[in-house]
Amino acid sequence: QALSEIAGMGGGGGDLREMRARPLGERRVDLHGFCNPSDFQRSPYLSARGNIANIFRGSTEEGYKAYHADKYDEDKNPNGIINFGTSENKLCFDLMSKRLTQTDMNLMEPPLLQYPDWKGHMFLREEVARFLTYYCKAPAPLKAENVIVLNGCGSLFSALATVLCDPGEAVLIATPFYGGITQSVFLYGNVKLVYAYLDSKITGTSTRPFQLTVEKLEKALQDARAEGVTVRALILLNPQNPLGDIYSLSELRDYLEFAKRHELHVIVDEIYMLSVFDESATFHSVLGMDRLPDPQRTHVMWGISKDFAVSGIRFGTLYTENEDVANAVASLCYFHGVCGPVQHKVAQLLRDRDWINQVYLRANHARLKAAHTYVTDELKTLGVPFLNRNAGFFVWIDFRKYLKTGTFEEELLLWRRFLDNKVLLSCGKAFECSEPGWFRIIFADKTHRLQLGMQRIRKVLEEREQEILAEEKEQPCQSDQDGKADSTDEVIFVSRHQEPASAGSSNLGDLIGLLQQQMRSSDWLQKNTAEQFA
Repeated sequence: QALSEIAGMGGGGGDLREMRARPLGERRVDLHGFCNPSDFQRSPYLSARGNIANIFRGSTEEGYKAYHADKYDEDKNPNGIINFGTSENKLCFDLMSKRLTQTDMNLMEPPLLQYPDWKGHMFLREEVARFLTYYCKAPAPLKAENVIVLNGCGSLFSALATVLCDPGEAVLIATPFYGGITQSVFLYGNVKLVYAYLDSKITGTSTRPFQLTVEKLEKALQDARAEGVTVRALILLNPQNPLGDIYSLSELRDYLEFAKRHELHVIVDEIYMLSVFDESATFHSVLGMDRLPDPQRTHVMWGISKDFAVSGIRFGTLYTENEDVANAVASLCYFHGVCGPVQHKVAQLLRDRDWINQVYLRANHARLKAAHTYVTDELKTLGVPFLNRNAGFFVWIDFRKYLKTGTFEEELLLWRRFLDNKVLLSCGKAFECSEPGWFRIIFADKTHRLQLGMQRIRKVLEEREQEILAEEKEQPCQSDQDGKADSTDEVIFVSRHQEPASAGSSNLGDLIGLLQQQMRSSDWLQKNTAEQFA
């Protein structure tokens, strides 16, 4: 159905614009992105599917393309674009390049140059099983026969969506979420996403901003079913991208029990599990649970792109106890295999437990924590609210006060303004956030780039602040609340991941940052001048 809707698309793009007005079941894949659909012409050389793939690529590429055409380089291109948009760890090249070039990595034997078992070489699958058993704290040794190896987690999402859902069916996911999943499940499998919308306000059973609850999942599922959409699975991101949330064991159990009640598969993406960089936060893997509510419908994925800072090495792994799912995914591994020499290198890497624990993870966590501290201190100085989390490479930032009208169109203009000032961020719309004005910034970068990038961000925000003040002076009768965030939302930037404790648990830096933000955002001083008191 989705393919036929787009197949007759004309150059005007009217069909695409109408998708937003259609029922949920017909508009679940939103082709709007950074580019106006009217910019795209239907190619006579492509099939309907080909045209959709072309649109998807074009709609997400504007910032990434601009960055690759004008990359910042300290010596060769100091005025180039700094990339705070792509979730990569750029802090550990020294460690990884040294480890990956040691002599044990350079093995070349006949099996590595021949067709492997499409699930992956058994020596690698055994190593993955041991690795996950150890780091996921599994109660019993995980089995190599339940491991499948593919060239990245994007391929895993694509393969799982294809084998778990029929074309036009859907998978449930909470927003905001990593937007690449939309393409992964749709381009091959024509599978849609159903959204459980999270927001910044703490209401109902929520105890923190953007909290995922079973109630929100239930509502999204029932709304979809009421419109005739068949939902086959639930996707959980833990740690969550872009929020940085880590789910507690009780939360994970609740989500899995919800899925069991509705006979949904659960795809758990734990790709940032070793990138929890603060001792105060504890990650719990689904594989570490004593008992899975529905083991035949629970499928866990992980890869080395994030945790080992090697996004250029395409390696992802799936662990599932369901033999039918494993075999179906394996049939697609022919298209998504990992080459033999890389499988050997990954096995050697995962096997080196002493180096991982004593050298790599210690250094990586310390560097991530220092970079996170630098960026969040800068945000506090600017009086910008954010979610204070301790996992992943990103900070979820609240730029709503820099939007006058509070629309996604204005959010996009602000995103482009950052890009014009040579810093690439990701705006909330890219993550299907329900509230305009949220942005994701990647902090896992070298100090000199962080400093320069934050200077460029500061410049844009200060200019925008002056513009809004000037506009408000010209329109004094306008409501003071127009285009501004609710003041109750501003406290979220002192929110830590732990469950709320006493008010005294907030540290002094957070409190000072909150007071600075409130002083900057308040118009009390402007309204209550000495002349008025006189």
